[in-house]
Parts: sequence; C-alpha cells; structure tokens
Amino acid sequence: MATPFAWPVRVYWEDTDAGGVVYHANYVRFMERSRSEWLRHHGVDQAALRVQEGLQFTVVDMQIRWVRPAHYDDLLQVTTLLGPVTGARFRFRQQVWRETALLVEATVGVAAIDTESLKPRRLPASLRALSALTG
Repeated sequence: MATPFAWPVRVYWEDTDAGGVVYHANYVRFMERSRSEWLRHHGVDQAALRVQEGLQFTVVDMQIRWVRPAHYDDLLQVTTLLGPVTGARFRFRQQVWRETALLVEATVGVAAIDTESLKPRRLPASLRALSALTG
C-alpha cells in the first residue's frame, strides 16, 4: 500500500467557532490544501494546466465522517492518498490527524473539466500516469 502524502495544518482562531473548536466546513478547506499540495508534490502545476491545456479540476462528490474535534492551536496532519483514476476522474482518500488520533476521514471525487465549457474532459496521459501511485 502506498504511503499517504501528509500536509501540516495549524488551527488558527479563524478556523474555529466561539468555543475554539474547528468549524466543520473548515476541514474541507484543510483537505483541499492537502490535495493541491499532493498534486504539486507530484509535479502537477494547476495554473499551467489551466492556461496551457485549458484543464482544471472540480470536486464532484465527497463523503465525509467527523470522528473527533480539533481545537485552536492544534497541529494537524492532513493525509492524501490517491485511489482509483478513471477517464476524467481522480478519487482521493483523505484523513485529518492530531498525533495518533483520527479526527476526520473523507473520500473525494475530483473531475477534470474544460476551462471554457466546464464539461468533463479526459485526463491527459501525464495525469493518468499518476494511477501508479494508487494505494
């Protein structure tokens, strides 16, 4: 099984509610950052894809389970592991951890779309090749 990519996230006041607990929607932001950094780590320049190839990504589905809360000033690790890659889609498994405690887990479907029409578009061979990283 592949080793998940891990991205550190510090919880700031802006991420929390009045009680210092991370607001549920902010975990989605944390996971977005980790997916973007996963792509960057694997040599995918999203800005260049958009400009040079007219291709961008959009989240098309997400299943999420909140297990435990994170709090102000926690240092989290957001892990990203690539799952199945199909014609126009990636599927990611993501988790948010505080040390050894699992806080959130999600499965995220991401589709490639044409920047002009916003319609699904087959992933180029260079991106389909990332399927070798699936775990």
